Amino acid sequence: MPLRFSADGTAEILLVTTRTTKRWTIPKGWPIKGLKAHEAAAREAQEEAGVRGKVRKKSIGKYLYWKRIADDDVLCRVKVFQLIVEQRLEDWPERDERRQQWFRLGDAADLAGEAGLSALLRSLEVTGHERG
Repeated sequence: MPLRFSADGTAEILLVTTRTTKRWTIPKGWPIKGLKAHEAAAREAQEEAGVRGKVRKKSIGKYLYWKRIADDDVLCRVKVFQLIVEQRLEDWPERDERRQQWFRLGDAADLAGEAGLSALLRSLEVTGHERG
């Protein structure tokens, strides 16, 4: 979950669209062999949203959603890791496949295309003191 903070400490989250349905979501992916879960999350943020930063090792929450794969629906369990954005890349692997935009947490919760993600975003209390 890529985050940044405004001068007044207000948290903003970077949402990306899914490649097929164009719903708003957070960068996420499958486990990557040889990487810890938080490291894989940081890699997905770089590949899907073009951001790098400091990722927390401990998950800040989890949720479930249904992913359509071929002609099947798969129930996915998502562990969410906070990534404080330190760098935005000019180019990244999925740049031309997704839109991205910064939102305040409440707005992101309203726009998220997955009910579990919306609920998680509504439950978070993120402040500027969590920058590092």
